[in-house]
Amino acid sequence: MSNLAAAGQQSKFRTRLLAGGVLAGLIGAAMLLPAVAADSAKKQPYTPVAVPDFSKDPGVPLAGGVPPLMLPAAQGWTGYVRKGGPPDPTDYAHARTFNEWAAPLSGIGPISDGPAHPFYNNSVATQVSQPSNYRVADLTSEAAKNLQPWAIEALKKQNALVLKERNGETRQARCWETGVPDIHEAPQSLYFIQTPKEVVMYQGGRVRHIFMNVPHSKNPEPSWYGESVGHYEGDTLVVDTIGLNDKTFVDGFRTPHTTKLHVVERFRVVDGGKAVDISWTADDPGLAYKPWGARRPRYRANGAMDEDTCAANNGDRFNLGFDPVPEAAKPDF
Repeated sequence: MSNLAAAGQQSKFRTRLLAGGVLAGLIGAAMLLPAVAADSAKKQPYTPVAVPDFSKDPGVPLAGGVPPLMLPAAQGWTGYVRKGGPPDPTDYAHARTFNEWAAPLSGIGPISDGPAHPFYNNSVATQVSQPSNYRVADLTSEAAKNLQPWAIEALKKQNALVLKERNGETRQARCWETGVPDIHEAPQSLYFIQTPKEVVMYQGGRVRHIFMNVPHSKNPEPSWYGESVGHYEGDTLVVDTIGLNDKTFVDGFRTPHTTKLHVVERFRVVDGGKAVDISWTADDPGLAYKPWGARRPRYRANGAMDEDTCAANNGDRFNLGFDPVPEAAKPDF
């Protein structure tokens, strides 16, 4: 199967959510499932335990950015920013998380922008009354100093392109699979489907499978989302992912990585079920000298699961050097 066909196949997902988050029909054999982990999941006996409910209220997604349930119109909110007056630091901090990382509670954080070239996503741009723009990585930060020379060179080339207004869009904007952990940076709503043996995450046409309470395969074949196995620790879902290919980036600045990338994510329900705190730690000895990480808040939001049409009318109309959207040479069912 071609990589492009695989990418298209990963995006095919249609289902309905039932109360309590139980899946009516699990994704079929057409999906790319890690064989050993899947077989182990079938054999693993299930012992009922109290687990956090990430799929509370069927059809209610988890959205990125400012908590919409906490911003009533009566308080003067419009979208993700407050109308009138100078920007509020708290509002600005929330707007920054619309489609980018927050710093981890401790340790080395992710690549970010710097004072020389501040990044304004759509929410921040409205907050500071500036046009939105593309990301330019700050190569003087602690996060950048943690990267090996080959990765710094890759970011220098990408920065040069962006400063020439070339190829600034993220891979998610170009309809490509984002991999882990960058799937969490995307602004699209995130849905959870929880079953005893598997947790499925769906976001903007992208699908991940997490096999519960099983070991990793001995040598998983590299794929777009790798092989993810998980378990619950009290109120937290812990997901361990290996077997990622090197065709994705770890962030919106296009920081590359190798197939040695190992990511551990922690999903925790907070604020009385109104939000989920997502944090992750990554280790890639082929990319960075030390592990690094980040956080991403997500909040309950209204809205149904819509069909994703990313590739429609998404060509590079103004010849800005964007990645072409993925296409399959022939249907692959």
